[in-house]
Amino acid sequence: MAYIQQQNPFIVPTTDGKSIAEHYGLASTGDANFSIAKMIAPPGWSEPFQTPAFDEVTMVVTGKKQFEVDGETIVVQAGQSILIRKGTRVRYSNPFAEPCEYWSCCVPAFSIETVNREQA
Repeated sequence: MAYIQQQNPFIVPTTDGKSIAEHYGLASTGDANFSIAKMIAPPGWSEPFQTPAFDEVTMVVTGKKQFEVDGETIVVQAGQSILIRKGTRVRYSNPFAEPCEYWSCCVPAFSIETVNREQA
């Protein structure tokens, strides 16, 4: 098929208050080549450090998102984006007062088996 129109993204179940709606990827369409998801990280949200086996682009729509990469803290604001290369140790968080809405695109697709999260 020449196109796939997504009208019902896969809602990823979470336990940390973060909202994840995967439009394309392993969970939603079975595509392992790439994934793209809309996310909302609530104030105070964070994940453990991880070293993914995929490149990840984050595009912030509203709010701010914090990245800890190689000992450096980077804040990405609405209208900005960042590329984290595969094999990079990174920690994502939203230590700010407002929610952060963003889109994430992973190449190859996000997989819980290849995100390589460290124990909290």
